[in-house]
Order: sequence, then C-alpha cells, then structure tokens
Amino acid sequence: MPLSFMKAGEKNTVKRITGQDDTKRFLESLGFIAGATVTVISEISGNMILNVKDSRIALDKNMASRIMV
Repeated sequence: MPLSFMKAGEKNTVKRITGQDDTKRFLESLGFIAGATVTVISEISGNMILNVKDSRIALDKNMASRIMV
C-alpha cells in the first residue's frame, strides 16, 4: 500500500520506491530505503510529516504515494 494511505501515529516498513530514477534517488537520500521504518507524525490535506531514521521529513501526497509500505 502507498505511504499516503497511512494515518497519523501508524508505523510501517518501506517495501519499495516507485517512479523515475531521479525520484528514487531523491527519496533514498532522505532515508526512504527498503527495510527502513517510517512513522507518520501528522497528515494535513494529504501532506505528511514523517519520522524516518531519527529525522522528521515533510512530503506532499504525490511523493508519499511513490513509497510502498
């Protein structure tokens, strides 16, 4: 399921990243790699604040939908 479907407080593991190579590299540089644990801190209008590898990252709905958990 896409990360964008998760609700605030949920924790899950990244399975894979979809999209073009540039998008994959960008998300991997932020810490979204297969096996990483991601927690949704908050979700407002589809925009998400996430905790991954002890960092808080904000993503829009479009980018979050490319991360499969």
